Amino acid sequence: MAFIDFHELKYTLQNRSKELFRAAVILAMLLIVSCGVWWWVSVRWRPPPSIFDTPVDDVLGYLAMDDFNELPLEERMNFLLELSNRFRGMESSDSAAMAGFFAGVTGPARKQMTQNVRILARDILVQGASGYFDAAPSDQGKYIDDWVVNWTKMGEKITTGKESDDTDKERIDKIKSQSDRGEERMKEREVPSLNEDGALGFMSIWQKEVEVTASPKQQGQISRFLQDVRKRYSNAF
Repeated sequence: MAFIDFHELKYTLQNRSKELFRAAVILAMLLIVSCGVWWWVSVRWRPPPSIFDTPVDDVLGYLAMDDFNELPLEERMNFLLELSNRFRGMESSDSAAMAGFFAGVTGPARKQMTQNVRILARDILVQGASGYFDAAPSDQGKYIDDWVVNWTKMGEKITTGKESDDTDKERIDKIKSQSDRGEERMKEREVPSLNEDGALGFMSIWQKEVEVTASPKQQGQISRFLQDVRKRYSNAF
């Protein structure tokens, strides 16, 4: 008749429990590492691709990603500037790829790209409003002129590759002379350009397209900022 050695059984079970505990800890660590790798590969923020060393559809695809919005405003504008420089010198194969990309952008991707444009416009206005209210009241008029001129120059570089030969005063004078033609042009354009003819029209899309992306605080600051811009360039509205 066999007898059970309870002391040996207890010792065996204790060792087995320790082994099972160690195995569970190792398994948990593997799961954590695996989840971390999955997040790093699939969920993490993606930096912008190299403009000139990446296939054109991949470059354009970045504009339809929420990661684009995570870039600082200056980096987003530089990305668009480099993108426009590539397009001006693109080969026929790139032109075909670009046409194919835009033809194929539908559904969620198109909505995200549209949202990215709205957020970009919002951030431009948020930056403008923030600097405006930080300026001394006596300097706010000059701030508006400088802000509009700087964005006009950016629009010139994006659309033509270089700034025009106009002086800052000439740019401001052109904006003020738009009273007769500016309103009709803004009505015809859904998203105005950032050159002289569209600098103020760009701001006019605020209530129609951009306001929904801003917080209540941002909405208040931007609305006050744009009211003062309109007062300064009243003939252009």
